[in-house]
Amino acid sequence: MVNSSVLVLNQNYEPLNICQARRAVVLMLRGKAEVLENDSREIRSQSFSIHLPSVIRLVYLIKRPQPQRRLTRREILIRDRYTCQYCGKETRELTLDHVIPRHLGGKHDWDNVVSACKACNHHKAGRSPKEAGMKLIRRPTQPPPVRYYIVYPVQAHPEWEKYLPQ
Repeated sequence: MVNSSVLVLNQNYEPLNICQARRAVVLMLRGKAEVLENDSREIRSQSFSIHLPSVIRLVYLIKRPQPQRRLTRREILIRDRYTCQYCGKETRELTLDHVIPRHLGGKHDWDNVVSACKACNHHKAGRSPKEAGMKLIRRPTQPPPVRYYIVYPVQAHPEWEKYLPQ
């Protein structure tokens, strides 16, 4: 019962993490958190009884850095909407292309990697887009950071839904 999952929210109601009910009760008893949603079960001792929390909110703000998106093939394809950035063809069979080839001093970062269909990537080869006579549809940029990130893969309780982003 004390091992059930509890959603922990920051002071500004941003989801922080998921902890066990035992930790949540300790935070409540020390005055570091307040209960927003209760579970139907309760813990009893000789001197008091307390409902198990399901959602708690910290009374102070935890500052944490925004997690940055990692430069992966999947993230590039999602950013580019599975579209070739040279011809505009939408397909799942895309390759990654360095706009400025690495052997010409191009870096492997968000501003230099785009998705390209096989034909465009083959046509461009190891040249810059200007040398190949090709033009980018959109200038590549780094996507905004992920706003919410909960580490634990846990099935959400129904009472958590109003606190979690869709």
